[in-house]
Amino acid sequence: MSWAERISPTVKAIPPSGIRRFFDIAAEMKGVVSLGVGEPDFITPWHIRESCVHGLHKGYTAYTSNYGLLELREEITRTIYDTYKVSYDPRKEALVTVGVSEALDLAIRAILSPGDEVLIPEPCYVSYKACVLLAGGTPVPVPTSMEHEFRVTVEQLEKLVSPRTKALLIGYPNNPTGAIMPKQELSAIAQFAKKHDLIVISDEIYADLTYEGTHTCFAGLPDMRDRTILLNGFSKAYAMTGWRIGYALSNPDFIAAMNKIHQYTMLCAPITAQLAAVEALRNGKINMEKMVAEYNCRRQLMVDGLRSLGLSCFEPKGAFYIFPSIKETGLGSLQFAEELLKAEKVAVVPGDAFGESGEGFVRCSYASSINNLTTALERIGRFVKQRL
Repeated sequence: MSWAERISPTVKAIPPSGIRRFFDIAAEMKGVVSLGVGEPDFITPWHIRESCVHGLHKGYTAYTSNYGLLELREEITRTIYDTYKVSYDPRKEALVTVGVSEALDLAIRAILSPGDEVLIPEPCYVSYKACVLLAGGTPVPVPTSMEHEFRVTVEQLEKLVSPRTKALLIGYPNNPTGAIMPKQELSAIAQFAKKHDLIVISDEIYADLTYEGTHTCFAGLPDMRDRTILLNGFSKAYAMTGWRIGYALSNPDFIAAMNKIHQYTMLCAPITAQLAAVEALRNGKINMEKMVAEYNCRRQLMVDGLRSLGLSCFEPKGAFYIFPSIKETGLGSLQFAEELLKAEKVAVVPGDAFGESGEGFVRCSYASSINNLTTALERIGRFVKQRL
């Protein structure tokens, strides 16, 4: 008997994550400099870890409300209001999730029916398309280009919207490109969503990692609050990836629907991680700003370094990724990544892991030390020199 035949065809058709594949290979090799996984190299600040330890000493080890600790939801909604002047009811319009990945999955499953289409600007985070497929929906890629700084336009969206389109899924600052969207262009997209009566899922996990200008919260645009499911979390800006804490904010109907799935599949996020998230929001801004300033220094190092090697490179304005073109080498994205890892022990992620429009690029994370980044640039330089 072949047990593989019993697996859902939908699951079988979804390829494994291109990010994790190279991470796993790199983890088994000695001397590898990994620019593959988007994880801060900083340890969660001590005052945040201490709040977790204190909670354990106090015996806080039970379940919380499915929606999450009310104390945390109040801090989340207060922070969003103070930052973007968008108001949410912490009791009915906020849901604490196990990372933003769960929030994304819940949002998609809560709103999609089989056959519904979702517009997704690409390159994009690897789970966007997979989550839509697993929910029975149809992802509709919207290609963007380096020439337009990987920003999606209303003209591109208009060409692909159809009567079956239910939602638009965007993520800015963008993973993998580091692109951001100016407020004026987001406002035009908001009007597009209103015109076609679309729900907008806005993944803003990298909002605090914006280096030029000010991040625009999509839900804060006119008439977008109730139409938008706003996703964010603590992994990136607060160096809390392993704590697995994210959240979703939206109108009460969407949040209740998401919580219905959440309560049957996850129940609640870990209480100790929720306590840590409360501390992060109350007292973590100074440490967060220090980390962001360090990322900005690394960003400039990588931009200048990659360009000096002869690689065309869009200057990222947010997140902690850079997405250089490797077309000049004559290699495809996968071949470049595989040969670079084998020849120079530097791990990067092939650009086509983030959609077809990522072919000809690779993603490099600069959430690593200056020493590691300098070493990686030296090794990439030797590799590229042989092929240019």
